[in-house]
Amino acid sequence: MSICLENLAIRKASGETLFSSLNMCVEKGDILCLMGPSGCGKSTLLDAVAGHLSDEFRYSGTITLDGVALDNMPAHKRDVGILFQDDLLFPHLSVWENLAFALPDAIKGAERKERAMQALKNIALTALADSFPDQISGGQRARISLTRMLLAKPKVALLDEPFSKLDKDLRTQFRDWVVEQLKDANIPALMVTHDMADIPPGSQRLTWPWNAAQEEHVYA
Repeated sequence: MSICLENLAIRKASGETLFSSLNMCVEKGDILCLMGPSGCGKSTLLDAVAGHLSDEFRYSGTITLDGVALDNMPAHKRDVGILFQDDLLFPHLSVWENLAFALPDAIKGAERKERAMQALKNIALTALADSFPDQISGGQRARISLTRMLLAKPKVALLDEPFSKLDKDLRTQFRDWVVEQLKDANIPALMVTHDMADIPPGSQRLTWPWNAAQEEHVYA
């Protein structure tokens, strides 16, 4: 399983180029961190991979997941999981209902709650099952948000500044936990950040301006 970008270029509809001829490939179990200042195109790149690119932008090149081209595939069929800096949990659903919502449609009835409760047990948050998102801490919401994403069984994970709203101590702890969960899921991951402290030990890094020398390292 790998996510590969070949000769990818993203431009604004006005003609301004964010970047061009980007090549990179991330294998299962690996994390590639995209670093750069605000506005350089990091989050826009994730939007292109996920199929959520706005009409303000155009891209050329090829995005493949496990050898299958995603370019003309609708977002809901891409098997891409996304974790944002905001947890985006549904406020009107309890914690277990938020998790159950992410499960594949093939899982029916009571089994959905059973799976959700097992997931909460795995992250030691069973006591929060009937709580609502506004009743729990930011760190707890962050863990539930990642768990919800992984319950959907994505083939690739995209993380957009996922640690930026957490305090320093919790940030390091949550980062290490996220890396562990992604390794266990054994899927490739792309993470956007502008903070060196967010880069997990041993992960790859691509720093703006992205260039051929860095791309060779990413493929290595």
